Amino acid sequence: MLITGASSGFGAAAAEAFAREGAKLLLGARRLERLAKVAQAARAAGAGGAHFQLLDVSKTASVEEFVGWARKKILEEAQGLHVLINNAGGALGLDPVAEGKDEDWETMLQTNVLGVLRMTRAALPLLSRHSGSSILNIGSYAARAVYEGGAAYCAAKAGELQISRTLRLELSGTGIRVSSIDPGLAETEFSVVRFKGDAERAKKPYEGTHPLVAEDIAEILVWVASRPQHVNIDEMLIKPVDQAAMHKVYRRKDANANVETPKSLN
Repeated sequence: MLITGASSGFGAAAAEAFAREGAKLLLGARRLERLAKVAQAARAAGAGGAHFQLLDVSKTASVEEFVGWARKKILEEAQGLHVLINNAGGALGLDPVAEGKDEDWETMLQTNVLGVLRMTRAALPLLSRHSGSSILNIGSYAARAVYEGGAAYCAAKAGELQISRTLRLELSGTGIRVSSIDPGLAETEFSVVRFKGDAERAKKPYEGTHPLVAEDIAEILVWVASRPQHVNIDEMLIKPVDQAAMHKVYRRKDANANVETPKSLN
């Protein structure tokens, strides 16, 4: 199986969860040192194999080089590719449209939308037909509900959802399954990246809540990929109990005036 954005968050947790099932892993991300640690942990967890390679889904050349490497690894194992997890993506900034930055918008669209398209196009020839193979795209609650400061990210994740729905039509009859897995409030490195390393600000959205964690989504990915071959989980929206809606999050202590709700939800 192949996981993009595997150096942290949902991707790293998915690598370990599938490793416990004995999966053979091909991992890609930009941070090679982090990726090496994820691969090592996956092997320790029981992976049938865990290989990693540099991957930047925002660049076509990087995607093609990575998939060429993946093809060689798959041929060495004399097996096809059975699971593709398009996880690479994320949010940058929380500016309203009137103050948005081109570089943030372009990065979000490149990774969350064009990255999914590039990786899927490149990996499709490797996916086994009529064997219950799966394309699992990591989406977001933001694809379905918007919030102030999230225009570009919400648009990008809505794009991922529509890509998944389109693939479902285009791949009908091939046996390849397509799913969009859409988490709500989840505490990973998401907010740290969004706020460009401001750890204190990144903690604010989760104060007083019991959010999802990466392992919650990883378990769901294993479950979706392991359904009987004739079963396709088209779309799954997962929220913590504390998140009734995008703008309604239960907090167990008095909300600090500085808490940003719901602006930095996944």
